[in-house]
Amino acid sequence: MLRSLDIRDVLIIDRLELAFQPGLNVLTGETGAGKSILLDALGFVLGWRGRAELVRAGAAQGEVVAVFDLPAGHAARTVLDEAGLDSGDELILRRVNSADGRKTAWVNDRRVSGEVLRALSDTLVELHGQQDDRGLLNPRGHRAMLDAFGGLDADLAAVRAAWVARARADRLLAEAEGRYAALKAEEDFLRHAVAELDALAPVPGEEADLDTRRRMMQAAERIREDIARAYAALGPGEGAEGRMGDALRWLEGAADRADGRLDGAIAALSRALADLGEAVQEVETAIEALEFDPSALEMTEERLFAIRALARKHGVLPDDLAGFAEESRARLAALDAGAGDLRALQQARDQADASYDAAAATLGAARRSAAERLDSAMAEELAPLKLERAAFRTDITAAEPSPEGRDTVAFTVATNPGAPAGPLNRIASGGELSRFLLALKVCLAKGTSPLTLIFDEIDRGVGGATADAVGRRLAGLSRTAQVLVVTHSPQVAARAAHHWRVEKRVEAGATLSSVFALDPGARVDEIARMLSGDTITDEARAAARSLLAG
Repeated sequence: MLRSLDIRDVLIIDRLELAFQPGLNVLTGETGAGKSILLDALGFVLGWRGRAELVRAGAAQGEVVAVFDLPAGHAARTVLDEAGLDSGDELILRRVNSADGRKTAWVNDRRVSGEVLRALSDTLVELHGQQDDRGLLNPRGHRAMLDAFGGLDADLAAVRAAWVARARADRLLAEAEGRYAALKAEEDFLRHAVAELDALAPVPGEEADLDTRRRMMQAAERIREDIARAYAALGPGEGAEGRMGDALRWLEGAADRADGRLDGAIAALSRALADLGEAVQEVETAIEALEFDPSALEMTEERLFAIRALARKHGVLPDDLAGFAEESRARLAALDAGAGDLRALQQARDQADASYDAAAATLGAARRSAAERLDSAMAEELAPLKLERAAFRTDITAAEPSPEGRDTVAFTVATNPGAPAGPLNRIASGGELSRFLLALKVCLAKGTSPLTLIFDEIDRGVGGATADAVGRRLAGLSRTAQVLVVTHSPQVAARAAHHWRVEKRVEAGATLSSVFALDPGARVDEIARMLSGDTITDEARAAARSLLAG
């Protein structure tokens, strides 16, 4: 609900504070008093496109502040959250227009763009008038209005869920078909590669192990001959070990006759002989270790070279061949299973299509039923508004599938029997259009979220019983929503719960506009003025009291 509107230095308004109330609020006053300026100011703070320059002559800037009550669950809270703005029970919109044309906006003291303001305005205020291009005249919103009127939230949610499931099934099938086509294109390569890899059966680390063994065998072939010569020179028999053994025996045989002169030599030679024996044993072990079968070297080299060649062929490291083999086998298995997988995904897609078709058909039938009820409700509303000869019809035609179903909805009207039906804004005249819009809003009101509804001279061109019917319907709307009406009709003004008079005055050569809340006595005079003109007679006051009495 719009709680207050504070205007500073806008057009012919110097300072104005309005505190609006729940229910039906009316603004009256003479033509040119500034009623439309109030709507311009409200549209400005809501980010609507309007007059380029709003700053009062001689002022540095114009400013408008609008304060709204924001109940829990209000749609504006979602907009605030998406914009990263705090939301409480009160929403304060402020917008400034400087004299040089710059416009700046704030929401709850946080600077925002005009786009955020417009997004908020869609959840806060709905304007209706003879040039109603933001509301009921816009065919793009007719389907949503019909759905709200018919209470089709559950059916619509089912269609949207089916649409999401259908899109997902389509995506999964398309992705699987793409993968299968790619695998099919390389089927020959995969089968050959897997056969090669399975035949070789490489394992991680094998290439390094084969290379080490190969190097050892190549080295052994070169050094074994030298080691064998060393062994012959050191070993028993004609080698150093045999000759040192002979020398030790000869010295030991002569030791008894040498009076101890050979003891040191015998001891040293014994130690040397022991060390020499250990060396001979190590050399012998080395010779045994270096013994190999020449065919083993050939086999090692063949496998090593085969692994390296296959790694080069597939552009991977030798240690990655085993993983590449596993991946290739998996791709080949996917190819072999692909046809079956595609059939399953096609069945899932067909089932999703059928589910969407069923949900869309159910929603379409519900929409046609709601359209019949809306057309009947409109027929009842048009008669009291002196449009009993007109025919309102909700046209539903086939549309491309979408998350909203497969229907296009358009509100059409024929103003005279036998005349062709067409869009509201092309068929109805100004006065007729206002009444059509009011009747339509009355019918649709029960299915819409709570907004502040603004009607700008929607009663233009009607009077008497028709104007009274307009007033009654506006009062009926105000029982579930705050309604603001700019009117010249005394019958409408008399139905208001809260009444303001807009006046124009001249101060120091400047024309200024003011707004005054009217008490019961002042209301009588204002409605009497609307009935009789500038000269208010007792008869006009009596008629005004009669209208106020209902």
